[in-house]
Amino acid sequence: MTWPDVVPHLKAAHLGFLALWTAGLFALPQMLARHDRGLLKSEFTQIRRATHYSYVWIVTPAAVLAIASGTALIFVREVFTVWLFAKLVLVAGLVAVHAWIGHTIIAVAETEGRHEPPNALVPGLILIALVLAILLVVLAKPELMELPVPGWLQSPRDRSLPFDVPSR
Repeated sequence: MTWPDVVPHLKAAHLGFLALWTAGLFALPQMLARHDRGLLKSEFTQIRRATHYSYVWIVTPAAVLAIASGTALIFVREVFTVWLFAKLVLVAGLVAVHAWIGHTIIAVAETEGRHEPPNALVPGLILIALVLAILLVVLAKPELMELPVPGWLQSPRDRSLPFDVPSR
């Protein structure tokens, strides 16, 4: 099997893991919204375990595998364009939402009813915006202008570094 033969399998894996990751990111805030102060301790424990195990054993591995398969696709296809870097910034937004949801799960679990999870609409709207932006960038592959970088960063200066470089 050559590298071009691997691309469809990597794309399928990437899309599958990405679908599982984003579905989990949409579902977890809905599950967190079920943490009501009026719940019995056994009901609270059941919902807490479901959110915790979903995050740890399903959503986080799907995120890691989606990012790993996407990274492999970048190198196999040798796609190093500006639109890809825009996509990576948006994926970093997904990672930030993932971390925020994980933090909320821990805060709700450790405070047993004293921490109020955010309305499920807030992370949902953020996720919709991120997913739609990622789809737009990936499917349209817009011709983005080169990143604005100062001229002094684009050409060598033929000077030594301002600090001592250790020898090997």
